[in-house]
Amino acid sequence: MREDHDLTQQQVADYLMCDQSLYSKYERGERDVPLAVMVRLARLYKTSVDYLAGLTSDKNPYPK
Repeated sequence: MREDHDLTQQQVADYLMCDQSLYSKYERGERDVPLAVMVRLARLYKTSVDYLAGLTSDKNPYPK
């Protein structure tokens, strides 16, 4: 999704307030993504945590 939104790893890492190297490990699956980070990513990409986790194919976020 990062590339679909034309963002660099550094831009996403800055948004998450973490190092680019840590974010890179999340993308490569070398580190588990904490729930708080998943929630922030879902907000950034305007989708659901379920979509990011691969539990649904529906990109639309849940209604508030």
